[in-house]
Amino acid sequence: MSVGDVAGLIAAIAFVALVGFLAVPVMRLGGVFKQATKSVKELTEHTVPILDEAATTVEATNSQLEKVDTITTATAEVTQNVSAMMALFSATVGGPLIRLAAFTYAVRSTFTKRGKKDS
Repeated sequence: MSVGDVAGLIAAIAFVALVGFLAVPVMRLGGVFKQATKSVKELTEHTVPILDEAATTVEATNSQLEKVDTITTATAEVTQNVSAMMALFSATVGGPLIRLAAFTYAVRSTFTKRGKKDS
């Protein structure tokens, strides 16, 4: 066995030791990846029902909002109708009512003045 053979043998043993030394962290890293995969799977199993429930809640909320929109539209129409009705009532009854009030005031004033003259 020559010096070159011994050096080659030492280099081969060192290389095997290096591979063995690096194999331990790689195997541990494999375990970490296995745990990460398991955690992601569990998270997915728990998240999917929550997302389905959230989607159902959003659909129900949209349905209720459509109903509220219908109610709001109807309320706006009723408000416009009442406003128009009040304007019509005011124009129809307001003028004659003011004239009637003026007439009764004039009659009352006249009777009050006559009552004071007679006394």
